[in-house]
Amino acid sequence: MCGIVGYIGKQQASNILVEGLSKLEYRGYDSAGVAILENDNLDVRKYKGRLAVLQENLEKVPVKGNIGIGHTRWATHGEPSDVNSHPHANNSGNIAVVHNGIIENYIEIKERLIMNGYKFLSETDTEVVAHLVDMYYEGDLIDAVQKAVKDLEGAYALGVINKENPDKLIAVRKDSPLIIGIGEDENFIASDIPAVLKYTRKIFIMEDGEMAIVKENDITLMKTDGTPVEKEVYTVNWDVEAAEKGGYDHFMLKEIYEQPKAVKDTLSPRLNRHNEIKLDDISLTKEDLERFNQVYIIACGTAYHAGLLGKSLIQKYVNVPVIAEVGSEFRYNDPFIDEKSLMIVVSQSGETADTLAALRMAKERGARTLAVTNVVGSTISREADDVFYTWAGPEIAVASTKAYTTQLVSLALIALDMANKKGTISKEKFNELIEELRATPAQIEEILKMDESIKDVAKVITKAEHIFYIGRGIDYDVAREGSLKLKEISYIHSEAMAAGELKHGTIALIEDGTPVIALATQDRLYDKTVSNIKEVNARGAKIISLAKAKNTEISKSSDHVMYIPDISDDLSPILSVVPLQILAYHVATLRGADVDKPRNLAKSVTVE
Repeated sequence: MCGIVGYIGKQQASNILVEGLSKLEYRGYDSAGVAILENDNLDVRKYKGRLAVLQENLEKVPVKGNIGIGHTRWATHGEPSDVNSHPHANNSGNIAVVHNGIIENYIEIKERLIMNGYKFLSETDTEVVAHLVDMYYEGDLIDAVQKAVKDLEGAYALGVINKENPDKLIAVRKDSPLIIGIGEDENFIASDIPAVLKYTRKIFIMEDGEMAIVKENDITLMKTDGTPVEKEVYTVNWDVEAAEKGGYDHFMLKEIYEQPKAVKDTLSPRLNRHNEIKLDDISLTKEDLERFNQVYIIACGTAYHAGLLGKSLIQKYVNVPVIAEVGSEFRYNDPFIDEKSLMIVVSQSGETADTLAALRMAKERGARTLAVTNVVGSTISREADDVFYTWAGPEIAVASTKAYTTQLVSLALIALDMANKKGTISKEKFNELIEELRATPAQIEEILKMDESIKDVAKVITKAEHIFYIGRGIDYDVAREGSLKLKEISYIHSEAMAAGELKHGTIALIEDGTPVIALATQDRLYDKTVSNIKEVNARGAKIISLAKAKNTEISKSSDHVMYIPDISDDLSPILSVVPLQILAYHVATLRGADVDKPRNLAKSVTVE
């Protein structure tokens, strides 16, 4: 959720730390800071607000030094403030720490430290780490950090520097992402790859329970108990420009327009010219599939909405009950899950805390697990029995777009492969759906050409205080995603409603001039949805409909219509979500919102 960058080498650390943190702004944050060793001084600068505040301070009063750590914080313990910002130091100011995650037993540790004379300045859980390392420090920083982490419960990625050890930077990981960048006469730590791509493409991906002693010309990897670790170098093969805007006004718009390529990249390696599906190294057999008596799809936010399509396809074509649930609720609902269960977890980052916890519960109970994720080497991808990567490329904007569409096509491929192996889908239907999947990149290209006309629709609803989305069946699932996109970047109150449930109470919210975005892409439910549109129209609603190109008569009961190319009901979400993404984007920009960094949100939710 927060961003970490660390540097040791011959260059000025402050420049590299700020540059690296700027590449992590997409993760969402409310403050930024650095700690830099300069000769015999540990200088900590940290400020509430955007990274520009820190950068301006460093320009006015430069700090020189060749080793340092930096952080962008998203508040969990204590309000956003200069004091609560990272890095945190011990009382004597010779140890500084940055931390992502949550220390679950920090209150217990804090009470113990206070009894030992330590004074706390902040409300954060992180400050206990700085004092804990200090308590154990007897001249050996590595030993002090190892002893300190033994006392910690929860999730953490740590960067630690010490005035008496100016030749080393310590990094530790447990349940929070951390990588080591390998340079020449310099090395780096970071919570995500874009932070170091300007300087190196060679990295180590740290695992849980590992620590690194990073020096200018040496990196030592070990377990936190001191056991040596051998690790292969991972070479990043995507371009630096992939993490830049590439001429677009915002990352979100760039990523909306990257969807044809992302969908094609996700589909193409898995389909041959004979319409055979190859799901990478996933080894689910016909016997496995026949053993499963239920499937769980667990995810959060946008990934959960993708999971709802997966539920529909698997239940329909694989002929097995499917339960889709948000990760934050799953573990607390006493789920029945055992060795006859298959759990599919969906996470863009592969680090989503609630989803990861559900995965681990499933494995403990003997269930088979399959991860759908966009990040190679992420925790979820490593811990699942099988993994299917969405080749969306780096997604920088907080509001997910191309990750969602690639999740949709990934789940469609998985569902169709399972049905084909199990023999629960006809060859004709299988081939029909595969051909439709092949056509979706070009169809998305056609929808993107509607950008200006969708912007005109956005102008109509920009000043609305409340907006409602309605749909039936899969359309209702897509309506939830469309509504989420609008509310998270425009800050307009928006709700998705099941169209068939309107008359059971929610239609009371519709009044004269209320914008209602009606999804009517399901052929078998089209007439019923049109009837629901007429119901809200009769209450004075302003109707913006979304329909297939063949259903032009919907314009008679709508103020505006957005059309998508004809496609089967089952796969329509891959197309129907795109106009809703574009609509949300334009509404937000017309309102002057910071589209790429919406307030209070973060890209990767690595705490519960």
